[in-house]
Order: sequence, then C-alpha cells, then structure tokens
Amino acid sequence: MTVLQGFTWLLLCQSAGEVLARLGHLPLPGPVLGLLLLLALLSWPPVRTAVGAASDALLAHLSLLFVPVGVGVMTHLALLSQYGLRMLAALVLSTWIGLAVTALVLRAMRRPAT
Repeated sequence: MTVLQGFTWLLLCQSAGEVLARLGHLPLPGPVLGLLLLLALLSWPPVRTAVGAASDALLAHLSLLFVPVGVGVMTHLALLSQYGLRMLAALVLSTWIGLAVTALVLRAMRRPAT
C-alpha cells in the first residue's frame, strides 16, 4: 500500500508541476517544477516514507528499461557492423562540435559589454 501512495505522490507532484508551468507560463518544464515541489514535500515524513518505498520498487526493476535497447541492438547487429564506425564517428564529432559551440557561446556571453 505504501508503494501505491508513493506512486501517487510522484504523479501528483509531476501533474502539479505541469499545471504550474502551463498556467504560470514559466520558463521551467513541468517535471522540473514537480521535482522541486517533491523536494519540498520530502521534509514531511509520511511523504518521504511512501516515496522511498516507491523509489525502491522502481529501482528494483530498473534493468527492465534496458531490455528494449538490447533487443534493438541485437536485431540490427548487421547494420551496426556495417555502419558502426561511421555512426561512432558521427556521434563523437557531433558531441565535440556541440561542446565547442557551447564553449564559444559561453565565452562570448562572459565578455564584458563595451
């Protein structure tokens, strides 16, 4: 029963965050606002106990989230062996380009205005 109460708290906080984000036209996403609301509620022991039980149940089954990815990789193993190096190069190159652009934008934003 405590696990269901924890799931209820998690869903209520996420829903409240979505409502706050949409009605308040806030720049933060709803799940982030819900997480902040949950953080405030975790100081209350009944909420902390229920959410702790729900999180333990979720973490116990976390490995199930990786099964579809593993099946997808196994299904497309021929494509991966054919295009794997190209995909790896594209992934590494796009990551480095994204990091470089982020660094350049940060450096430009930190310059004092003249």
